[in-house]
Amino acid sequence: MTALVIVDLSPIDAERLSTYSSEAASTLVSFGGEFIAKGDIHVLHGDSPFQKKVVIQFPSREKALDWYNSAAYQAIIPLRESGMHSQFHLLG
Repeated sequence: MTALVIVDLSPIDAERLSTYSSEAASTLVSFGGEFIAKGDIHVLHGDSPFQKKVVIQFPSREKALDWYNSAAYQAIIPLRESGMHSQFHLLG
């Protein structure tokens, strides 16, 4: 069953966020992950503390977890933390 990683984020350092985004994208490939949506949030109802959202699709929940826990992705988490405030959610 397909799984989605949904990321809510607000940038705090544009340069670091750009570097993180580029490096994160390359870590998706071997796990079958692909971006299916990303951009500014347009809130239709309620409050959102975040400005942007990213949706990444994986072939399965296991592949999504394998990606998130991979050495390649874990290595760039410090860059992520310095580039944005975020929450990651796994659906599926």
